[in-house]
Amino acid sequence: MKYFFSFFLLCFLSAILYGQDDDFFLRQDDAAIKADSTIDGMIKESSQFGLGTEGYIDDILPQKMMAMGRIDEYEPLREIDVMWQKRVWRVVDTREKMNLPFRNFDRPFFTILQEMAEAGDIRVFADERFKEPLSADELIAMTNKIDTTITYDPETYEEKIVITNSPIDPDAIKRYRIKEVWYFDKESSVMKVRILGIAPIIDEFDDETGILKYSRPLFWVYYPKIRTALARERVANDYNDIAPMSWAQLFEERRFASYITKASNTMGLRIQDMFEDSDYDQLLEAELIKQELFNWEHDLWTY
Repeated sequence: MKYFFSFFLLCFLSAILYGQDDDFFLRQDDAAIKADSTIDGMIKESSQFGLGTEGYIDDILPQKMMAMGRIDEYEPLREIDVMWQKRVWRVVDTREKMNLPFRNFDRPFFTILQEMAEAGDIRVFADERFKEPLSADELIAMTNKIDTTITYDPETYEEKIVITNSPIDPDAIKRYRIKEVWYFDKESSVMKVRILGIAPIIDEFDDETGILKYSRPLFWVYYPKIRTALARERVANDYNDIAPMSWAQLFEERRFASYITKASNTMGLRIQDMFEDSDYDQLLEAELIKQELFNWEHDLWTY
């Protein structure tokens, strides 16, 4: 009886251990099957999407509002309602804090104008009166710099001249010239302003000494014709990455810092032509023109 009980206990323990081993191997087989299916799924998914980037965006959701941006048309204006007007030229220096969006590293304002011009979406001009349109080849020649470098063949030691065509660095555009018209609309009894043209200014330096020779407008764009295109371009904002402000809104709302360089006059003189020897007098004259624009409307009313 004693031996029978020992034999029964031994068989019972063996059955338990054997059952656990079966469960272990079954779990191992299930894990292997799942791993194989996962790998097959990854291979199938990679073969399905390939190397495309569809569905991958650098944001939490696609931003489509700015791409569909619109801007109101200018209100109707009759010549008889304009009882006074003054042309003003001003310069926007992108190195000022308020104008830093013009130098946005991701998409500077010059790049926006250049891409739209090269794509044929806007027309560019060589003069500020918008009478000399530039062709595509002329635009490419203006926005690219041709350099010649001397190289030597390592085998024959012969001298070779290599011509390289390098585009203008957007950081080289530090200022923009704006031409605008201030006018008084007697129908609404309000002084208003409309921008006529914008021109990026490039500095020309002496190749040998590196001294600044002069500054000149690279090209002119007619602002009333590019308002719609600028309404679809976002302005960088340090405080809100999704701030819905476009470049058209920036110009319409005058959200930039600038200084006046010229006002329409009989001789067509710039402020620096009037006061060549005094920068201080140039600043005073610019402020005087600004104050005259304000006083003209203010003096029409009695209090």
